[in-house]
Amino acid sequence: MEKRNPWAWIPSLYFAEGLPYVVVMTLSVIMYKRLGVSNTDIALFTSWLYFPWVIKPIWSPFVDLVKTKRWWIYSMQLLIGGGMAGVAFVLPGDFFLRFTLAFFWLMAFSSATHDIAADGFYMLGLTEEQQAFFIGIRNTFYRVAMLTGQGLLVMLAGLLEKSTGRISFAWSLVFFVLAGGFIALALWHKYILPRPASDAQRPNITPHTIFVEFGNTFVSFFSKKRIVPALLFMLTYRLGESQLVKLASPFLLDEREVGGLALSTGEVGFAYGTVGVISLLLGGVLGGMAISRNGLRAWLWPMALAISLPNLVYLYMAYAMPESLFIVNACVAIEQFGYGFGFTAYTMYLMLFAEGEYKTSHYAISTGFMALGMMLPGMISGWIQEQIGYQYFFIWVMICCLPLFVVLPFLRFKKE
Repeated sequence: MEKRNPWAWIPSLYFAEGLPYVVVMTLSVIMYKRLGVSNTDIALFTSWLYFPWVIKPIWSPFVDLVKTKRWWIYSMQLLIGGGMAGVAFVLPGDFFLRFTLAFFWLMAFSSATHDIAADGFYMLGLTEEQQAFFIGIRNTFYRVAMLTGQGLLVMLAGLLEKSTGRISFAWSLVFFVLAGGFIALALWHKYILPRPASDAQRPNITPHTIFVEFGNTFVSFFSKKRIVPALLFMLTYRLGESQLVKLASPFLLDEREVGGLALSTGEVGFAYGTVGVISLLLGGVLGGMAISRNGLRAWLWPMALAISLPNLVYLYMAYAMPESLFIVNACVAIEQFGYGFGFTAYTMYLMLFAEGEYKTSHYAISTGFMALGMMLPGMISGWIQEQIGYQYFFIWVMICCLPLFVVLPFLRFKKE
């Protein structure tokens, strides 16, 4: 193996993995809201962008069999950078919605493919001891990408909106900055990533081989014991959150006349990208510590409550309409902390359920169902909100948290 210090590439690689996801899933929502797109269209179109992550397991074997994972990494990063530049070019035009969505789709497919290659390369480019040591480092820099996308870039957009007086031009500049940075990351990784001997294209791969492996993988997954409760768990665990996440930023940005809190772009960037991400990270760390000490069985119900009950802060804000930024930030912090703490149980369950001969593929299929559980409810969330208003919408979100607690008693754990 070509010797490279892992510190030279792991932080930047996982920053590059997290950034396009948060741009496609979160930054796009705020941008479209500032450009006057309706909540119905925002929720519908940006939820469709989950689709590449839903079907990611279908083409993951091709990433494993064709070319090297190193090649896939920097190639996908160049495509993502090109997609960001495309968004920047078309934003000032009259048909910005359809064209930016096309480039977001390009970024989403490239990012999902990049995830497959990066996670595989992590295992090939490090020894087992290094993998254990750097697991926390990679997760930290993934969260730093979230902080950058939800916080720093949104605040930058807010400053540019004020200084230029042109919203579309301000966001165009933000995406030009993103494009330049991501192309620089691609060039850096083409140079710095090691070349492990195990990262080589497999010989003698035929279409028949691929077809047989596909069949075995999916048949064995759907033949697992208690597959129905497991699938229901995957689809309901974030049923409320999947709708809340699409309307949280529009709620904070909307005028008070229509039930929003009328925050500025910069204020939303600070609330979600700084206070929110720090709370999310803290919740995730504490959740991991809790499960490592007592196991998932002991924490499943408390964590399910943690991901559901804090959504009540949005119901409170919709009725109380607080003007204090401190109260708004405190509410966002509570909700994000609960999400970080509760989400730990979700990922741990997926790993336990995937145990077996096709562990990697089964985990990928499980994450596909996880993305499906976010995509389908999110698509209709904007329409629901516009029909019933923010107050009743957040009541609806709380109702959507209830099916999870019907599923929980049917879950079983073979090992932890």
